[in-house]
Amino acid sequence: MQHPATYPHRTTREDVRIPLPDGTGLYARIWRPVTEKPVPALLEYLPYRLTDRTSPDDAQRHPWYAGHGYAGVRVDIRGHGNSGGLPGDEYSEQELADGVAVIEWLAAQPWCSGKVGMFGVSWGGLNSLQIAARAPEALKAVVTVCSTDDRYDNDVHYMGGSLLAVDMHAWSAAMLAFVARPPDPKYVGDDWRPMWLERLEAVEPLIHPWLSHQTRDDYWRRGSVCEDYGAIKAAVLAVGGWADPYRDAVLRLVEHLEAPVRGLIGPWPHQYPDRGLPPGPAIGFLQETLRWWDHWLKDVDTGVMKEPALRSWMNESVPPATVYANRPGRWVGDETWPSPDVREIHYGLDDALRTAGTPSDDRFVHIRSPQHTGVDAGRFLPFGNDSDLPPDQREEDGRSVCFDSSPLPEPVEILGRPGLRLRVRCDARRGQVIARLCDVAPDGSSTLVTRGVLNLTSRRGRGQVAEWEPGAVEDVDLDLAGIAHAFPAGHRIRLALSSTYWPWIWPQPEVGGFELDPGHSTLTVPVRHLAADVGSPPITFEPPEQAAGMAVHVTEPLTARPERMVLRDVATGEWRLEIDPGYGGTRTYPDGLVLDEHAVEAYRILSDDPLSAVTRSDWTIRLERPDIGWDVTLRTRSEITCDATHFTTHNHLTALEGGSVVFDRDWQRRIPRTAS
Repeated sequence: MQHPATYPHRTTREDVRIPLPDGTGLYARIWRPVTEKPVPALLEYLPYRLTDRTSPDDAQRHPWYAGHGYAGVRVDIRGHGNSGGLPGDEYSEQELADGVAVIEWLAAQPWCSGKVGMFGVSWGGLNSLQIAARAPEALKAVVTVCSTDDRYDNDVHYMGGSLLAVDMHAWSAAMLAFVARPPDPKYVGDDWRPMWLERLEAVEPLIHPWLSHQTRDDYWRRGSVCEDYGAIKAAVLAVGGWADPYRDAVLRLVEHLEAPVRGLIGPWPHQYPDRGLPPGPAIGFLQETLRWWDHWLKDVDTGVMKEPALRSWMNESVPPATVYANRPGRWVGDETWPSPDVREIHYGLDDALRTAGTPSDDRFVHIRSPQHTGVDAGRFLPFGNDSDLPPDQREEDGRSVCFDSSPLPEPVEILGRPGLRLRVRCDARRGQVIARLCDVAPDGSSTLVTRGVLNLTSRRGRGQVAEWEPGAVEDVDLDLAGIAHAFPAGHRIRLALSSTYWPWIWPQPEVGGFELDPGHSTLTVPVRHLAADVGSPPITFEPPEQAAGMAVHVTEPLTARPERMVLRDVATGEWRLEIDPGYGGTRTYPDGLVLDEHAVEAYRILSDDPLSAVTRSDWTIRLERPDIGWDVTLRTRSEITCDATHFTTHNHLTALEGGSVVFDRDWQRRIPRTAS
């Protein structure tokens, strides 16, 4: 990273409380350029504690923006960090209304020009879009990174109408631990303790509402901007990564927004694209966003609207690996999206099946996967860790039914969302289909390209449960996640179908799987013309550039736990996946705070029993200020189990001050399985 010695402006920083209409104060940190001229404000609005957890990243971005003529504003949402009020659900009406009030307050400050931009990655990217849909007058532009326009089917809750066991559980568990952290006495004084105790009494595990709404109902439609793209008036720069599960939102936003929009998809994980976390290459993202802000907030023609509607990284074929420092490839540009340079190519599955050696007179193929199919899926939300990406898929392919193309006579480049039309027969009332598209090299190695899921009860729409009539035959449609990938000549395109995908997808109660008629089933691939970029100027970005940031001392643990470990009990048929999500470690901040976080996730299942599925997550967080004797510890345990008709959730939270328990609560819910 480059850390410029000087900026166009000197900067100042102050911490303030932004007053809300109901009298609640939100804690904010504001970096401003030293100038007499009013400047636009750039808001980042998160629950992740600006005085500790996000402060290193904040110190890299907001001072850089301030040095280039903007007020960088970082605000903790209500009930989090040092902000007042009580916590609520993610993207609650209160959170979004508060965000609008913050924008109005910023626009009214004498140092502000009256124009505001909003940006963020993940949570901050989502609420940027949702607040933009409320169209506050002062909000003129948004940069949304690794976010989604669809809270139900493209977030951490559900996928293809199926329950995302891995992140529905893990993220709810993480948020239970996060929300229970106290305000910091260094910043709120003696009020920290009553604020904390009131906050603890208000805590409710997010798994309760998430798991209680198993179809796309009003709970999920609220806050999903895909319900009304026309509500967004601010200009939107939508950014994603091919390694991130939310990337389809970029394609949809570029296609459907009526407001000015540009899309950018690199090879990146669930991170800002300048952090240098794998897979790279990183880009000068702050400089690129400065072009966006200057155009929309300062009326400077920076040429951003002359860029292609969609700029994307075309991944080259690589051997399978769980991490790539830099993913080989190149930047490509499409002036419109959907692009006229991308056409649909249809592959029938019958020929591929005969190639695989199945008798041609056997019309239906039975697909019944062992319950541990999916242990090599990789992390749902990759953050740039060494074990995030899927390893060689040959073992997963062996647990699936595969359809291979012939060796390709010439390269094939795809860009967009592959799709499937499958003729299915199912003997159970419920089931699911998981599809993986893989790049198979001549040596037999299988690299995952993209994947998709369909809960068969949601085949007629995500808002309803349509149980299957046992023995009936129907045609169903399934979309895989968007991708850009170049298959080399001599490689094969493999479609792998399975009936389970644990622990990404919670298994349906029955083990029967489904049957497929390959002769009436088709794979549709979005093939981009190999000469599409001939004559177009190259797409380039500056090297990453940031402010110098802050010096945080990280203490490495004496014994490191594996990031991702698969255990198999041969005698019982149990498979166990243990994960260190990599959030933790011991960090000492320049202001004296010591923050220690440790977490472990575990997923268990028997290979022949879908009702044996269990998820568990344990968190320990300790915050200390040795100079004033402040010492707080939080311990949480979260677990989900099931039977044929219900899920059972169990959450426990213990809070200690100086080693003494000040709060202890247990939640247990039994939630009907209405769709999953």
